[in-house]
Amino acid sequence: MSKGLRPLILISNDDGVNARGLYHLIDCVKDLGDVVVVAPASHCSGQSSAITVDKILRVKQHEDYCGAKIYSVTGTPVDCVKMAMHKILDRKPDLMLSGINHGSNAGNSIIYSGTMGAAMEACMMGVTSIGYSFLSYLEDADFSPSTTYIKKITSQVLANGLPQEVCLNVNIPSSDIQGIKVARAARGYWTEEYAEYSDPIGRPFYLLTGHFHNEEPDCDETDMYWLERKYVTVVPARTDMTAHDAMPLLTDVLQ
Repeated sequence: MSKGLRPLILISNDDGVNARGLYHLIDCVKDLGDVVVVAPASHCSGQSSAITVDKILRVKQHEDYCGAKIYSVTGTPVDCVKMAMHKILDRKPDLMLSGINHGSNAGNSIIYSGTMGAAMEACMMGVTSIGYSFLSYLEDADFSPSTTYIKKITSQVLANGLPQEVCLNVNIPSSDIQGIKVARAARGYWTEEYAEYSDPIGRPFYLLTGHFHNEEPDCDETDMYWLERKYVTVVPARTDMTAHDAMPLLTDVLQ
């Protein structure tokens, strides 16, 4: 933290600069430091760590909100983090927050999540990072049950930091919250399906659907187990995706 300065908090998301969850997150943390928002100009869910390589990016400054400076970028969540770090901010942020996402990012959804893509990008740049998701897809969702937990987790992480190359994937039930549990991501898979429709002239088109199959629903080590029991789950995630435990076996096999 720069001497004599309030902590600088960078916020982004994948639901876009106008998302209600984004503004609730600002409300939760505005007293903890100076807030700058750099968010996608439009909805970017499911973008993971995608970057824009074949189109121009434009930055627009919006009206401040509760003291927070607001910018939008015509790109992905990761584009927003990169643009913030290299073009918008005048110093490295002390903390990066992503969200609040409308809907769950539990289990292996972290692989697909634009919310967590932004948090992971900042983490790779050496910035302490947290992604927040709220278990409601309702457009008019009431985010107030998340307030106490976001303030607690954010203030503790800001004060104490996180291990190197680790960020947090935090999922929050939409009601009747019982507490906080540190957990691992549940093992499972998405049963991808594509619903088929026809346009007005009879040409088929498809929309992705399906649901997550939890392979260990009774395991009390996992985020999905505790989310079903109305606990906020905190999953520490690494940017290093190397399977270190598999290296000795591969060394034996390939030599």
